[in-house]
Amino acid sequence: MESAKKNNSVKTFLTIAISLSIAMFFMWLAVRGLEFQKIAGYFAKANYFWVLAAAVFGVLAYWFRAIRWNLLLEPLGYRISNSNSFWTIAFGYLMNLTIPRSGELARSTALFGVEKVPVEKSFGTIILERVVDLVCMFGFLGLTMAFKYSAIVSFYKFVTEENNKTAEPATGNKLVIIAGIVLLLGVLFFIFRKNLEKFAIYKKVVDFGKGIFHGLTSIFKLKQKVRFILLSAAIWICYYLAAYLVCFALPETSNFTFADGFFIIVVGTLGMMVPASGGIGAFHLALKLGIMALFLSMGKNPDEGAEVGLSYAFISHTMQLVIMIVMGVISIPFLAKSRAALGNGN
Repeated sequence: MESAKKNNSVKTFLTIAISLSIAMFFMWLAVRGLEFQKIAGYFAKANYFWVLAAAVFGVLAYWFRAIRWNLLLEPLGYRISNSNSFWTIAFGYLMNLTIPRSGELARSTALFGVEKVPVEKSFGTIILERVVDLVCMFGFLGLTMAFKYSAIVSFYKFVTEENNKTAEPATGNKLVIIAGIVLLLGVLFFIFRKNLEKFAIYKKVVDFGKGIFHGLTSIFKLKQKVRFILLSAAIWICYYLAAYLVCFALPETSNFTFADGFFIIVVGTLGMMVPASGGIGAFHLALKLGIMALFLSMGKNPDEGAEVGLSYAFISHTMQLVIMIVMGVISIPFLAKSRAALGNGN
């Protein structure tokens, strides 16, 4: 038992250390060659009213997501309170700041503690949420392609120059190797599945997989499909406004159009997808390159765009961090109270 706990602690420490290392590496790429005095100058003249307005929409997205999650759980036979859904989401985002993507499991575990929804089923709906969010992100990408194609080309050139295209040949080989391993595991599972049924852990894995499958298929049993679509749109409109309104905080980006906002949210989302703690570094590098590309497509100085982009990234990302930390910390006593009430009820 002690050995298992020690191994888990070491694994957690290594995961956090790797995540922080990735974050620091991307942050180094983002800030290298730039003068901090100039970046500080942008902070000094920023209008933080717009940052506060953007933060309101950032929190509002939590609430819309909480209601939408309820719609996904309803076909599985669970009707949870919107407040418990809201606070478990806030807690999950807080956990994502420690280990990337750990928030999804933490969110399911927290929900089980206050609503007794099986972890595997709620986890399946969270995976489904990510699929829906990916579709929404592709929608914004389509809008960006339609209105800011020149900026996308510029962004692509900058990214490929940063990477020097050294990873492209290896990427194809890695995909072939991964596909081969998955195929081999599938064949072995098919051959030895009867023997595996003797082990208790096999049954637990199968049950967990079935729970995830039920969660994933809940979208086909939705009773309020139109409401689900409207809530999904509302979430991403909030994300868009949270990203776009920050542009008005800086004089250099205050003239950005709605179409520029499409480009910014796509670039920022790509940065947040990198497995770095809270998107630190990766988000900053993405926005530095993205706004640099926007400046270039507008015929402006790309070096100034890099400074402005990094300044925007620091302001926007700090706002997101504050929301995640504040809402996450507040969620702990609320969830503890709900858990205690559930225990007393039993």
